[in-house]
Amino acid sequence: GGDHSITYPILQAVAEKHGPLGLLHVDAHADTAERALGERIFHGSPVRRSVQDGLLARGKVVQIGLRGSAYDPQPYKYGQEQGFRVVPAEQCWGKSLVPLLREVRAQMGDQPLYISFDIDGLDPAYAPGTGTLEIAGLTPAQALEIIRGCKGLNIVGCDLVEVAPMYDVSGNTALLGANLLFEMLCVLPGVTTR
Repeated sequence: GGDHSITYPILQAVAEKHGPLGLLHVDAHADTAERALGERIFHGSPVRRSVQDGLLARGKVVQIGLRGSAYDPQPYKYGQEQGFRVVPAEQCWGKSLVPLLREVRAQMGDQPLYISFDIDGLDPAYAPGTGTLEIAGLTPAQALEIIRGCKGLNIVGCDLVEVAPMYDVSGNTALLGANLLFEMLCVLPGVTTR
């Protein structure tokens, strides 16, 4: 997808069919800002707008990889007040995320789940081709653990956003994004892999 604002109308459509959704949100930013430059809908607000519209199921939102700059001095407070499970990047450093995903699986149960993956959730050493870089992010291996850890859940949609190939002359960000999208397709219900 494009910038993260596209997730909001997608969640509106998916929730219209499936009801309130679980959300697995991988990102450097919480995307719960109220406004920027006077606008309520922008790449830093899709999660807040989705909560306000009743699109997300209480207790079924997990945010992984959050860190860095924000529009608010307490960027995780809004989500925590809404019952989100917030996993800052520092809690992921230097370890496998397989145990975390076991907990996420138990938390989600059979809730219809949407996966929204912002490429800036990854460290810019791996994915520099994005507009809001934040150091000390996730590794590609951890990204695979997150996505593969969702296999068997009731996934009803997914996106990968904020890839800006013109900011990465190596092409690594686009390659990584394409591979993560392929991995998401492989964990959709009914998809068989060898």
